Amino acid sequence: MNTFKIKILALVTSLLFILSAPSHAQEGLYVQCEDTCSHIHGIDLSHYQGDVFWETIGDNSKMAYVYLKATEGGDHIDKMYQLNINLAHKYGLKVGSYHFFRPKTQLDKQLANFMEQCRPGDQDLLPMIDIETKGGLSTEAFCDSLLKFLDMVETAYKQKPLLYTGTNFYNRYLVGKINNYPLMIAQYTEQEPVLCDDRDITMWQYTGKGHINGINGYVDKSRFMGRHGLREIRFRH
Repeated sequence: MNTFKIKILALVTSLLFILSAPSHAQEGLYVQCEDTCSHIHGIDLSHYQGDVFWETIGDNSKMAYVYLKATEGGDHIDKMYQLNINLAHKYGLKVGSYHFFRPKTQLDKQLANFMEQCRPGDQDLLPMIDIETKGGLSTEAFCDSLLKFLDMVETAYKQKPLLYTGTNFYNRYLVGKINNYPLMIAQYTEQEPVLCDDRDITMWQYTGKGHINGINGYVDKSRFMGRHGLREIRFRH
């Protein structure tokens, strides 16, 4: 085989490798949202991210806040929560905590579980309630359980929590039910989320496959919408 043919074969082989590589192998080339805009950005974490290099994250001037998973349901506690919140504070991040809501679990048990971990003195940001499942309940029963729990959280912390949910979940089940609460909406597209009732959205979780120095693997990233900013979700002590 002559030299020219060898060079052509090598070029074709390289192109085939690039085209067949998994998408995550090319994500280093992806320009992330915070690289191209001036909005206030942050991340949310749980034990899924494993050990985190908080000193490195604290040095990242583009990440202004972090929400940490504290609890789920009536008895689950995220095993990395206490370490994460201590180190996040140590390295200068504004920190909030969230609870994954289980509609069929006893509400007072869920509140007690959350409050045991999400202590007011540790919080810079509003408590956040993660709403992603109806738990097999009818929409009416689910909404009844959720609204009762949100009232309990507001009474306990003396301020309305931030609510996290997805665009589709909101449009199907929550329209008109949670109008007085600030929202973080998850929608992993290039387009900003728009809810079917044109509700104002405070924050947008725009990817579940973000990258940041200090974290191995993927991380959820979010940013404020429009003119919204950190002052709106500060924990009032």
